[in-house]
Amino acid sequence: MSKQNRYVHRDISWLSFNYRVLQEAKDVSVPLLERLKFLAIYSSNLDEFFRVRVANHRSLARADKATKKTLDFNPEDVLNELLDLANKHQLEFSNIFENMILPELRKNNIQIISRKNLTKEQIEFIDTYFNDNMLPFVQPVVLVGKKVKPFLNDGALYLALHMHSKDVPKPISEYALVKIPSDHMSRFLELPSKSSSVKQFIMLDDAVRHSVRLIFPGYEIQDSFSIKLTRDAELYIDDEYKGDLLAKIKKSVSKRSTGLTSRMVYDRTMPKHFLDYLMYVFDLERLDLLPEGRYHNNSDFFKFPDFGKQNLKDQKLLPVKIMELEESESIFDKIAQKDYMIHVPYHSYEPVIKFFEDAANDPEVTHIKVIQYRVAKVSRIMMALKNAVKNGKQVSTFIEVKARFDEEANLKWGEELESAGVSVFYSMPGYKVHSKIALVRRLENGKPTLFTYLSTGNFHEDTAKVYSDFGLFTSDKRITSEAARVFTFLETKQRPIEPFEHLGIGLFNLKEKFIALIDREIKNAKNRKKASMILKMNSIQDKEMIEKLYEASEAGVKIKMIIRGICCLIPGIKGLSENIEAISIVDRYLEHSRIFVFHNDGQEEVYLSSADWMVRNLHFRVETLFPILDEEIAKSLMTCLQIQINDNVKARIIDEHQLNTYKKYSSDIAVRSQIETYFYIKRKEESKNLQDKTILPQN
Repeated sequence: MSKQNRYVHRDISWLSFNYRVLQEAKDVSVPLLERLKFLAIYSSNLDEFFRVRVANHRSLARADKATKKTLDFNPEDVLNELLDLANKHQLEFSNIFENMILPELRKNNIQIISRKNLTKEQIEFIDTYFNDNMLPFVQPVVLVGKKVKPFLNDGALYLALHMHSKDVPKPISEYALVKIPSDHMSRFLELPSKSSSVKQFIMLDDAVRHSVRLIFPGYEIQDSFSIKLTRDAELYIDDEYKGDLLAKIKKSVSKRSTGLTSRMVYDRTMPKHFLDYLMYVFDLERLDLLPEGRYHNNSDFFKFPDFGKQNLKDQKLLPVKIMELEESESIFDKIAQKDYMIHVPYHSYEPVIKFFEDAANDPEVTHIKVIQYRVAKVSRIMMALKNAVKNGKQVSTFIEVKARFDEEANLKWGEELESAGVSVFYSMPGYKVHSKIALVRRLENGKPTLFTYLSTGNFHEDTAKVYSDFGLFTSDKRITSEAARVFTFLETKQRPIEPFEHLGIGLFNLKEKFIALIDREIKNAKNRKKASMILKMNSIQDKEMIEKLYEASEAGVKIKMIIRGICCLIPGIKGLSENIEAISIVDRYLEHSRIFVFHNDGQEEVYLSSADWMVRNLHFRVETLFPILDEEIAKSLMTCLQIQINDNVKARIIDEHQLNTYKKYSSDIAVRSQIETYFYIKRKEESKNLQDKTILPQN
């Protein structure tokens, strides 16, 4: 097999992942309003993809020959394939919404009314609402070729109008734009209805369509089509060790909304003459266009009203409490006795919050350190850090201000924490810090003891409700001493003298540690010992790691992979990867954890990590790989992994054809791994609590 055919292009694989999200929207077993939510997720994902990845491909396609010679792919070919796939998926999106979702909404007495079906009362209501509420925001402008070229806000919705003047004997086509003010009001305008049991509303887009005649009284509106422009959102900050990186990021973020156009989304029913005119006005090329249905910015379906119809939503799964931690007088007394694992969103996130709040209030705690990558807007963890300073603790946080689309939020938190007296350290030029570690120093009987929390996910109270992640609380010196060295490096920028033995740390030994673990399995397989790996991560793209897995497969190592997103490796190819099986699970929670299990001749080693096997993670980020040394926790992790491997409801097979075929077993028992995992954890914690409450009879 040629080198080029040994990999799937990362962005083509990403579109395949996003299609798995779209599959959830057409899955009739998913509650109706959740299917709308998956349409929103798909659209939000695609918007970011165009703002970053497609914008990059357009730049490459326009690059000079010397630049293109350095690439191992043809940027024009890849760009065309991406656009073709995106167009195909968008057609399916429209079909799902119009022919599957809307009829089901009607069956449940929720009606999206079209303009032609409005009653007289509803027409009067919309016109009044337009004049009273929308008129200040619609910003009408008549286009006059390139003489009038209005600036369109990034991601904003506009209505493009084709008009004829009423006063001209021979009609001449004229064009205008008005803004659909969805950034100021709900996209879903509820209408007066004759029946209290039937909820009727109109899309804000159609309300503007209906009433726009009121602001162009001298024109006959021939037709109207919605459009939006999205702009290049990459920051393009030079990876250099000079200048003020913080200032560069602030300046770049401020310019993001005015970046170059990365696409124009338009209603695919727009006639050619109209589309050509808009391309002329805004200096667009064919590669800048993406046809969609009647409506854009479909991420707004996140805010679709539920009208109290809980039967159309997922059944709530209340997070399971780890009572030993949550009800403890001090969480540190518990962690000092043994390690604890938390698996959100199945477990409550409260123990992580308690870790910080107890540290802030415990008189024996002297230091608190944490790495901030993404944080909730309203965060008890950040409040605990500020409170800790008031209580005399030495608190430091490393803030990664290059966390894409969270730059502004992180800058804000940094300024707020600095004002409160927290020592704040910012991004390192050339690298991102993606580790998720917190460290607490506490005096135990007068002697300093370190406690650490390491996780696969961020310190983010909101995403902990929907992202599936693992976290480890430990006071094991083998882990805590090395975690402390990570913070020393981030704060001083001085490389540690002692090597990391138990942790794998990006920029130091992370990739080498992964390769050594795989090489051990290859060696065992060649020595005719049982050799296997289970690898769960968000994405795999690094070609050296892919080649190492191909080598392991050829040696006879059995490899099972669970990859949520990008998978550039091609499983199941005879003579290359026939011992590799890969699935992807997309369900109600976002699979975000990274777990790595190596058979090790029967002495299994289990690791958790913040790192995917992407070039950026393994070469340009400070990431953390940490071992699970507690046998009970390792066993529990293995059970969770096995549940996912057995999924035959939400698992899709990853193969060379990118078909996303659902994995099916001959067994008649359906295994939906996320639901099975919840009840496994619930039973486990309830059993533990029952044992704790059992009073042994006295002799």
